[in-house]
Amino acid sequence: MKSVLPERKTLHPQDIERRELPPEAGRAVRELAREICTTVHRSPRGAAPVTMTLTDPALIASIEERVGELPEAVRLAMRPPAGPTGATIVSRLPLNDDEFGPTPPSWREAARWSGDTKRGNSFQLDVVMLLLARCAGEPFGWYGQQDGRLVNNIVPTPGHEHEQSGASSKTLLSPHTEDAFHPDRANLLMLACLRNPDLVGTTVSSVRQVELTDDEYRLLSTPTLPILPDVSYGDGHERFTPPPLPTIWYADESHSGTTYPTLRYDPAYTPLDAADAEFRHAYARLTAELERVCHTAALSPGELLLVDNDVAVHGRVPFTARYDGTDRWLKRVNIRLPERRRRTAEADENGYGQRTVAPFRMGTGRADAERDTTPDERGTVEHS
Repeated sequence: MKSVLPERKTLHPQDIERRELPPEAGRAVRELAREICTTVHRSPRGAAPVTMTLTDPALIASIEERVGELPEAVRLAMRPPAGPTGATIVSRLPLNDDEFGPTPPSWREAARWSGDTKRGNSFQLDVVMLLLARCAGEPFGWYGQQDGRLVNNIVPTPGHEHEQSGASSKTLLSPHTEDAFHPDRANLLMLACLRNPDLVGTTVSSVRQVELTDDEYRLLSTPTLPILPDVSYGDGHERFTPPPLPTIWYADESHSGTTYPTLRYDPAYTPLDAADAEFRHAYARLTAELERVCHTAALSPGELLLVDNDVAVHGRVPFTARYDGTDRWLKRVNIRLPERRRRTAEADENGYGQRTVAPFRMGTGRADAERDTTPDERGTVEHS
């Protein structure tokens, strides 16, 4: 399906809700992360296992015990987006370009290098990300994604330029709901910019801003087609029956009694040819509307993009990677908001056999090494 997004050159960051971390709040996050990292590095077990997946019980417990020390301004800045775009830019996290080393050539190198202080303090920034995400909700990861890391590194990778994944560069990363095929997908997605010298734009489009007819809403709210897992996860999902899913539906907003449109959209992994012409036309209209209301923001170092994954889709414009250590580098965290409830029918989805890595428990004071999200081990897909 043709997209006009590669042709969009104008950035529209002013249309996205903006918040700022007060200087003292930003410094408090950095200082607390530094203290936690110092404690971890003094552990007799050493730091290497901790930095690889960030799920070491001592690290999780330290974050859980001390996140409450952060100023209230941090929690206010990290609350879910409030505007119709379904996205918020949070700025003024203090960073210096020379503190975290060159942009790694892949997420694997980023994970290996994070524990090497000679290459910078990427590990400390990972802890910063977890502290910020914990202020927003419940950070989690996936066993099938970046070896279960709670903080993913998004960098262009040689040989993956044209994939529909976070490792791509030369192709448009199509607008999508993060992990759209999975019933335990994030409610909130955090993308933090470490480096972006070429002003590569991240696109955001909200279902709250689209205009569709009643018939189009009816067609798109009917479970019709599945959303399949990303090819970067290899095979194995073929063992599971792909369930038909609705694309748009109305969900309750907290306990207010009001409803709002919710989106579950990933055209790159939706077998549209299997639907009839009427459904395909409605889907094409939705795609055109998401393009019409698209906002594009080029994040600067120290800026975070919070995306309401139930409301907005996100993507990335094409760019040419240099692979010289100066390319765009983002960190990504999936966040669950336990107060939100998904459709009852999602509990019956198989999730293609993947499991979450969820060491944080909202409001319980517990820190567990992992959590199976369902008896049949649900799955995920890599995107950014």
